Amino acid sequence: MRVVPSSLLGSRQSLLKSALLGVSSLALVLSAVQANADSLVVNGSFELTSNGSNLQISCGTPQCSTPATQSTTLNGWSIPAGGYSFLFATSGGSTSADQGGANGQFGNVQLWGTNNGGVDAITPSPDGGNFVASDGAFQVQPIEQTINGLVVGDSYRVSFDWAAAQQYSYTGPTTDQWSVSLGGQTEDTPVIDLDSHSFSGWESESLVFTATSSSEVLSFLANGTPGSSEPPFALLDGVQLNQTPEPGTLTFLLTGGLAGFGALNRRRLMMKARKAAK
Repeated sequence: MRVVPSSLLGSRQSLLKSALLGVSSLALVLSAVQANADSLVVNGSFELTSNGSNLQISCGTPQCSTPATQSTTLNGWSIPAGGYSFLFATSGGSTSADQGGANGQFGNVQLWGTNNGGVDAITPSPDGGNFVASDGAFQVQPIEQTINGLVVGDSYRVSFDWAAAQQYSYTGPTTDQWSVSLGGQTEDTPVIDLDSHSFSGWESESLVFTATSSSEVLSFLANGTPGSSEPPFALLDGVQLNQTPEPGTLTFLLTGGLAGFGALNRRRLMMKARKAAK
């Protein structure tokens, strides 16, 4: 029976440990690179504004009659003429949506929350700070941004936080969803059904698109029912757009790294075995 020197066993264990540590490190590095990739969206948290928050978002002329002093502009974003969307702020764990509201062309707009008699508390979004609220049944227009630097044929993930709410002083059940488009492709979020005077709470959504041009418009269009008699509002925050790695890329790199470490390990063990046999 051939006895393997204890030194050789120790070397094997050391090499295997090094290999595993190397693969783990490679996985962490690749995951970090993927997770920390810069979003291509400008002002996806809606914090950069002109003329503050708690106002109707500028929607152009002549259809929108809101004076410039009573509207806000979101840096990087635009809304076509006639859009009916608002920017609410958060502070100290509560929002202006159900206390103070936002001013616009038809006066002050609030959403049902516990601060004005609603069923549910309107909580800040996971992203925090400002969030957009768009009526899905009245003067419906998308909030949009042109994204540059896309690679044709590559996949891009659009992620965001969203919720469903209802306009204060109106009564009745509603539904809400977002239709999200990148260029000519459109994906819809699930539909949220709300009882009267309710708020859904925030959800996180992630949709994947394939770029067909180096520059495409990213848009969010609120869809709601039953109509302007019971205004449904869709809320939005934390928008990001990141290029996704090709399917299997991470697995391929990890597998290749493990195979490389394995080959190196075998080679070193063979060399040590030959020296021990002499």
